[in-house]
Amino acid sequence: MRIAVIGSGLGGLAAAIRLRALGHRVTVFEQRSVPGGRASTFAKDGFTFDAGPTILTAPHLIDELFAAGGERREELVELVRLDPAYNIRFPDESVFHYFTDAEALRAEVERFSPGDVAGYDAFSRAATRIFRAGMALIDTPFHSPLTMLRAAPALALLRADRSVADLAIRHFRDERLQRVFSFHPLLVGGNPFTTTSVYALIHRLEQEWGVWFARGGTGALVRALVTTFERIGGRMEYEACVTEILTDTRSRRATGVRLATGRSHAADAVVCNADVAQTHLSLLPKTVRRRWTDARVRHMRQSMSLFVLYFGTKGTYPGVAHHEILMGQSYRELLRDIFGGGPLSGDFSLYLHRPTATDSSLAPPGCDAFYALVPVSHLGADIDWQEAGPWLRDAIVDRLDATLLPELKGRITAESSVDPRYFRDTLGAYLGNGFSFQPTFRQSAWFRPHNRSEDVANLYFCGAGTHPGAGVPGVISSGKIVANLIGPSE
Repeated sequence: MRIAVIGSGLGGLAAAIRLRALGHRVTVFEQRSVPGGRASTFAKDGFTFDAGPTILTAPHLIDELFAAGGERREELVELVRLDPAYNIRFPDESVFHYFTDAEALRAEVERFSPGDVAGYDAFSRAATRIFRAGMALIDTPFHSPLTMLRAAPALALLRADRSVADLAIRHFRDERLQRVFSFHPLLVGGNPFTTTSVYALIHRLEQEWGVWFARGGTGALVRALVTTFERIGGRMEYEACVTEILTDTRSRRATGVRLATGRSHAADAVVCNADVAQTHLSLLPKTVRRRWTDARVRHMRQSMSLFVLYFGTKGTYPGVAHHEILMGQSYRELLRDIFGGGPLSGDFSLYLHRPTATDSSLAPPGCDAFYALVPVSHLGADIDWQEAGPWLRDAIVDRLDATLLPELKGRITAESSVDPRYFRDTLGAYLGNGFSFQPTFRQSAWFRPHNRSEDVANLYFCGAGTHPGAGVPGVISSGKIVANLIGPSE
């Protein structure tokens, strides 16, 4: 079969490699000049920056993908385990070291809040039960209500209707630890207070398989996947923006793609790794969309967006870890504003990535590379980013200069930034979302757009907006689901 894959994000590459290995003729159409989608990389003034995900978990899923393409991952890209995975810093200057080693993490809880050790043990047991049930579904497609019904008893037993924050609040008395053990949904675009507690499995997932970094950055992983795909005969087309998924309106089947240049590419199946909401709104005609209408797509709750400041410094900050999380004073209130379209707050939390703590090759000698990421509302909020962007940039630098990175203002030698407009205009994300649909209970599994289109035959979806959801393990697994659905070439 001839298969057209729209987008070279991790989900698209995962599907493309597996489908080519199954004997299909696969072409990946990437609208930009570089692969990776949200996981792309850029260079500036001698520094190399990952534009997207920097936290890798479940490395066996990555190894399995390379093996499907006939390669050994370790021969193409090195993964380095990080422990502690994060330092989490609070306004009272306390610091929680989030270890992935179970005994070390339990000892850290005891050091931080001795009265919460029993609560941590109970939380860890609950997260383990959720992990065992949830990971069994990670590469299972949810295409019928029966699939959801079969999973319902386990989900009910695990109280999937509760949020991750609810679970943490039930087990920890120290409000700081409630944050430590509930922030993970933000890594996949969810509000901890509304994201289903199924995502508490991330805690156990990190302990089971660790938190990793690809030497050379996530971009090195992307390049290795592209190499694997091309070695087995896959074809990449760059600067090839798909403007329409061609369909036969009578049979309601996908027949190929049309590019911005006007050129059409016939295909027996189309795999879409583009933003799912924008795909329905812009790439598919209304006449073939009976289930995912404009109204239904717009009714879905989109994830938050991001403001990211990339910067390089003269000199290094050896006391700063690879991953640092700086919490603001507020938590519930801040998240309410971010996910509710409220005003931009000066009391923000941020994630600071310092890849040169692990790989000095990403910066010139004697320098450090960073990015500071702040969750913000998507473009449905009334925020003028022409004005808000420079203000937030200065606020981030002020915060870091006064806390973790002294004298930062005078040491920045290279910088760049993106805001929700980048996600809309460059990545094609509806409302400039950062992670597609929010992972609430009513937007998960069967309730998300399915991996096989419900409206158009021979159209498939992978990536953050479909099952199992955002995050590197999720999008890679979505590619596996799609390849299994299509099956071997005849």
